[in-house]
Amino acid sequence: MRLVFAGSPEPSLPSLRRLIDSPRHEVVAVLTRPDAAGRRGTPQPSPVAREALDRGIPLLRPSRPKSPEFIAELAEFAPDCCPVVAYGALLREGLLAVPPRGWVNLHFSLLPAWRGAAPVQAAIGAGDSITGATTFQIESSLDSGPVYGVVTETIQATDTAGDLLERLAVSGAALLSATLDGIEDGTLTPQPQPSDGVSIAPKITVEKARVCWDLPAAVVERRIRAVTPNPGAWTMIGDLRVKVWPVHVDLDAPEVLPPGAIQVDRKCVRIGTGSEPVRLNMIQPSGKKLMNAVDWARGARLDAGTRAS
Repeated sequence: MRLVFAGSPEPSLPSLRRLIDSPRHEVVAVLTRPDAAGRRGTPQPSPVAREALDRGIPLLRPSRPKSPEFIAELAEFAPDCCPVVAYGALLREGLLAVPPRGWVNLHFSLLPAWRGAAPVQAAIGAGDSITGATTFQIESSLDSGPVYGVVTETIQATDTAGDLLERLAVSGAALLSATLDGIEDGTLTPQPQPSDGVSIAPKITVEKARVCWDLPAAVVERRIRAVTPNPGAWTMIGDLRVKVWPVHVDLDAPEVLPPGAIQVDRKCVRIGTGSEPVRLNMIQPSGKKLMNAVDWARGARLDAGTRAS
């Protein structure tokens, strides 16, 4: 089939590469988000855009993908189907009507669980033990279309969102490729999603990634993993903002600490939660490099009574 692939971030790349290399399909163009400002304010292409440019594939970066002008431009490529992996913009009715075999999305959850922008983060944060990826036919409503196929993935006890997403991007690429093969040869028919079991995973803002030390230690620990590496968990220690990397629940701590209370000794830095303390491993003070928490605390010389909040 003739394909126009839509995607933007790093997790889209395994699917794009697999489809480019597929003997059964031709990626005739790539649709991605417009260049975004980098750290120094210079516009930077998305990872998918860079891959398309390196491969010599026509690149589409509309600022208004729902505009009649872009819909007409897309139609000129005459795609049979449009696979989507984390494109980053809603697809409206006019666009959905262009490919005769529709738009097929690879979503990193077991739908109808965790519809929305942050399914991997939501699954880890909720304490799920199993997640996966789903291919489905895109409709105008959010992640509600009929399902073609799924793969499952166990969530490991130490998984960050980055770890889990890296594995799902690879297994999901194989699922997406097989789905498109099945659509082409007529062996796959999408099945409606069940009406029960729906949950929503909205985008995680920087403010929502702030650590709440009043919660039980196990919840604090998994919520930090859920937002690592992006947007990154953070807290205030006194008047200093620091990014917090995954922590360990300290079941052997010598004493229970009030939520947010900090205890520093020669070997570890502990912070109190709503239950047991947690041990900090690596932290990143604002504007500085990632560093060992004990080394940082030794240099910071925290005042007695300094708290995390």
